[in-house]
Amino acid sequence: MGSLQYCCCQLPKMGDTWAQLPWPGPPHPALLLVFFLLAAGVMQSDAGTSCPVLCTCRNQVVDCSSQRLFSVPPDLPMDTRNLSLAHNRIAAVPPGYLTCYMELRVLDLRNNSLMELPQGLFLHAKRLAHLDLSYNNLSHVPADMFREAHGLVHIDLSHNPWLRRVHPQAFQGLVHLRDLDLSYGGLAFLSLEALEGLPGLVTLQIGGNPWVCGCTMEPLLKWLRNRIQRCTADSQLAECRGPPEVEGAPLFSLTEESFKACHLTLTLDDYLFIAFVGFVVSIASVATNFLLGITANCCHRWSKASEEEEI
Repeated sequence: MGSLQYCCCQLPKMGDTWAQLPWPGPPHPALLLVFFLLAAGVMQSDAGTSCPVLCTCRNQVVDCSSQRLFSVPPDLPMDTRNLSLAHNRIAAVPPGYLTCYMELRVLDLRNNSLMELPQGLFLHAKRLAHLDLSYNNLSHVPADMFREAHGLVHIDLSHNPWLRRVHPQAFQGLVHLRDLDLSYGGLAFLSLEALEGLPGLVTLQIGGNPWVCGCTMEPLLKWLRNRIQRCTADSQLAECRGPPEVEGAPLFSLTEESFKACHLTLTLDDYLFIAFVGFVVSIASVATNFLLGITANCCHRWSKASEEEEI
């Protein structure tokens, strides 16, 4: 299933169908009716209105949700704009699955069993605006995962408990992205590079992750305070899980003072003092070993002299 490639089959055009039919001679009402029905059927096929089994299709909306599907349905209507595959058991999406659906605007894959997505899945989804991948088993967001999907406005990656890593170039090129939900995953760190290339970002949900608020987290927090226009929806849910001195503290409560230790630098006097302390400790160690050696030697001689006296 993972290697299955989807491709688009070009349906016959109405003009080709007419050209293949023999000319019946003078127009006749019955023949005109046949031609009309045939043309209507071809036009219906060109519009791509065939609907997969277990799905409902209406007004360019294909709803295949809550059908206990283990795989994605094939042969969707070509003009599909809204595709819902939510609340199923889909574990994989074949490469090239979205190639034929140029009009796709909304893709809902929430609450499935997805562990990863094939490379280049969104290569032809240039009009895709809303993508929901929440409640899955994604473990990482690779580089250029959303490549060519430059129209994305909303991405929901929340409630992926195994999500540990977001590549610094995962969201590269998404200049129109406004809402990004990374909440309730397994993220301990998020690179600033992954976000600073999103000029339109307004809402960022990051609560419910086990953030490690060490020195590497400072650039991201500083950027969030200065860049995000509205990031209050889950500010109380974003807490530090480490290091111990800030465990349980709200992520956005950390200030520059909290990272003061990250900027400590040693002067020449500090280095000289450390060198002096090291020298003193070394001398003390040598002296201690010398005294211990003399003491041991004296004890040995005293013991030997006592033995000779007893004899």
